[in-house]
Amino acid sequence: MLKLSPLILALLYGFAVYQVSVWRTRRALDRKSTELAEPRLRAVCDKLARALELPRIKVHVYEIAPVNGLAAPDGRIFLTRGFLERYASGAVTAEEIASVVAHELGHVALGHSRRRMVDFSAQNALRTALAAVLSRIIPGFGGMIAAGLARLVAARISRVDEYEADAYASALMIKAGLGTAPQKSLLSKLDNLAGVGGATPAWLMSHPKTEARLKAIEANEAKWLKA
Repeated sequence: MLKLSPLILALLYGFAVYQVSVWRTRRALDRKSTELAEPRLRAVCDKLARALELPRIKVHVYEIAPVNGLAAPDGRIFLTRGFLERYASGAVTAEEIASVVAHELGHVALGHSRRRMVDFSAQNALRTALAAVLSRIIPGFGGMIAAGLARLVAARISRVDEYEADAYASALMIKAGLGTAPQKSLLSKLDNLAGVGGATPAWLMSHPKTEARLKAIEANEAKWLKA
């Protein structure tokens, strides 16, 4: 029992982190968001809703500056104020914004949003347990090695999710009559819009490289056209 105690404590810690993370995320989103009201953006979201045979898709604006879209664990879809500002300046189109909403809907429909919170907690538990074991074997470096391994696992899971959400978004955009051109054009702009740079290796990034995502979308289109 004593030998298992570090693992049990790590699992309890992971569960506690999960509960706190869900609560903090919901509180922050509730406090700093309002429903999207811009008419043109509402119109393209309505096209997505009709394609899904839904009465409407409720999208919220999260009042932070970074350019991003996100799906909350409770299924709500958010666009950041930074994204809306790029739209207002003409840097992105309404159809490109719709592709972001479609992508986030994919995360919800495929269960990624809720699972990521669980994965986050499991990774914390794994890191804690590994650090406890490795620190005994490699004093001073065990914690760093454990953290690095946990980051690699998280990045791998996240990249798979992004490809799946891209595929869902492509199918939905096509069904809605918007096509994949806005999705692909936005991906081509996204690094500059978000201010992303540097030479982080693809296998360490939480999102796949843009070129790989574009190729995956085109491969899906070619496969669907043959079907």
